[in-house]
Amino acid sequence: MFSLIQQRYSFLIFLLVLTLLSFVFAVSIGSTTISWNNIWQSFWSEQNSIHSTLIFELRLPRALAAFACGAMLSLAGLLMQVLLRNPLADPYVLGVSGGAATMALLGLLIGLEGGFLNLIAFAGALVSIFLVFYFSHSSGSWTMARLLLTGIVMAAGWGALISFLLIIAPPEKVHSMLFWLMGDLSYDRPLLPAYVFLGIGFIIALPLANSLNIMTWGDLHAGALGINTSQLRLVLFFLASLLTAGAVTLAGSVGFVGLVIPHLLRLIVGSEHRILIPASVLAGGSLLVLADTLARTILAPQQLPVGIITALIGVPLFLYLLRRSG
Repeated sequence: MFSLIQQRYSFLIFLLVLTLLSFVFAVSIGSTTISWNNIWQSFWSEQNSIHSTLIFELRLPRALAAFACGAMLSLAGLLMQVLLRNPLADPYVLGVSGGAATMALLGLLIGLEGGFLNLIAFAGALVSIFLVFYFSHSSGSWTMARLLLTGIVMAAGWGALISFLLIIAPPEKVHSMLFWLMGDLSYDRPLLPAYVFLGIGFIIALPLANSLNIMTWGDLHAGALGINTSQLRLVLFFLASLLTAGAVTLAGSVGFVGLVIPHLLRLIVGSEHRILIPASVLAGGSLLVLADTLARTILAPQQLPVGIITALIGVPLFLYLLRRSG
């Protein structure tokens, strides 16, 4: 027993080291390669060198945005899989990303940029959250089937509106709209709100770890042990939805992170959520940092949407995991 606990915490230390290395990789690789020695000097030197400008004004902020987005998606996927008791659930299953994407594309269509674009995307996500919540509770009942079906229908509706906006958009704006839909970390965005959302999600989720462990055994078992399953589901729904809203607002729709990472971690460390929650944050964040670094360097100077890289990584990895677990 002690050995198993030791292995799990050793795995968290490994993920922490991986996260630090992913940041070093992100700030050193690009059109101009920066050596580890120059990176170290840039952090401790007050000189305004080209290396300092590349690191602190371009690469590090983008890596921090990628980490926050990946961590929120991974944690949201973990919570969504417990909420729906389905290992194939992902953060986008309830249509939150569709609401954010619809409003973001509308904002791009009318010329919004920067913070205003983030604000309108987040508003669209909130609208989708409350619509799903309202219609899945219209008769006062709460079932996973009703919630899932409402989310699927809502996502289909948002998808139709997205297609309509792409059809009527001027040709010169379609490229930026498609880039946002596939995950875009190339523009400046405020990082503080993303880390506030991530911090709130982590602080709320971690004390619920024991309850999440019991929830995986079924409602009857959880109720017999004194857990208010309806209240816990409500917390999980809003927490996962808000984390997804924050991630989509930050970087658009980035697929597979919230689906593959929690599934992979369960195979490695089991179903202990006291380990899974911090592990999801670290693994999801570091994966997206590495994926975004590849997205901006693999065809440099042309940049790819990071969602393409996560899909190319996630599809074969998930098929392998599915075959192995099957």
